[in-house]
Amino acid sequence: MPPPLEIERKFLIRMPNVDMLTAQDGVRIKHLTQTYLLAGPGVTARVRKIKEDGRVTYVRTEKRRLSDRTAEETECEIDEATYRAALRVADQERLPIHKTRYAIPYKGHVMEVDIYTFWDDRATLEVELSSEDEDFALPPYLSVVAEVTADRRYKNAQLAKEIPHDELPPEET
Repeated sequence: MPPPLEIERKFLIRMPNVDMLTAQDGVRIKHLTQTYLLAGPGVTARVRKIKEDGRVTYVRTEKRRLSDRTAEETECEIDEATYRAALRVADQERLPIHKTRYAIPYKGHVMEVDIYTFWDDRATLEVELSSEDEDFALPPYLSVVAEVTADRRYKNAQLAKEIPHDELPPEET
């Protein structure tokens, strides 16, 4: 049986108002530490420590990219000891990423707004889809700068190596 597919689009957005995000109906707030592991060619492996509502879980993920929007993704919950053991084979060329994720239901999809510790003017927004050409709507309270689905600089594995600090275009009025 082939691994499940993850199909998503990713957007660079201006830093949103956190109070506004927190106030959205059904929002889930997760604090993530994401560490990339050494992996074979064409595979990205990571472990996450996830804090949500006072509970800590650990997840290991492996991805193999099929296109800019689609990857084969195998993900499983692991225990703390397995997580700590995985950290011993962390990719030393990548720093751990710390971010807060606001998962917000919106018009049949979940909008995942990631606020990273290294930016104060921008964040990212991801939406998972059931097909590469599925229609979706973005919340009007978020200010999209650009779609970055195909921009490798904004893949989390690349952010762990190098953080883009290019100047954002002026906000449209």
